Amino acid sequence: MADNKFLPGEIYALSGLIAYQNGSIVSRMLINKPNGSSTLFALAEGQSIAEHKTPYDALVQVIEGEAEIVISKKSHVVKAGEALLMPADEPHALFAKKSFKMLLTMIK
Repeated sequence: MADNKFLPGEIYALSGLIAYQNGSIVSRMLINKPNGSSTLFALAEGQSIAEHKTPYDALVQVIEGEAEIVISKKSHVVKAGEALLMPADEPHALFAKKSFKMLLTMIK
């Protein structure tokens, strides 16, 4: 990534663009446009993102590991290679069952 920018026409190994930190959640914005964004996240095992709502649909694509995602009190376990859509205005939370990396795409 040149100057920390995600460049059109370049190929990136997403897993290598972000690293785990013990006891932490790490994020890296790849694209931020008026109509949406894509952000990489790395959650160490046991880390969580508390229940919240967003006004936009959010697509989670799991790159590594395993997470539990709860949407409107319904639990979903997602693993590497899987994706899950979190709908706008629905409460959702994430928990790292194992250290995991995800690409979160928000559609406005």
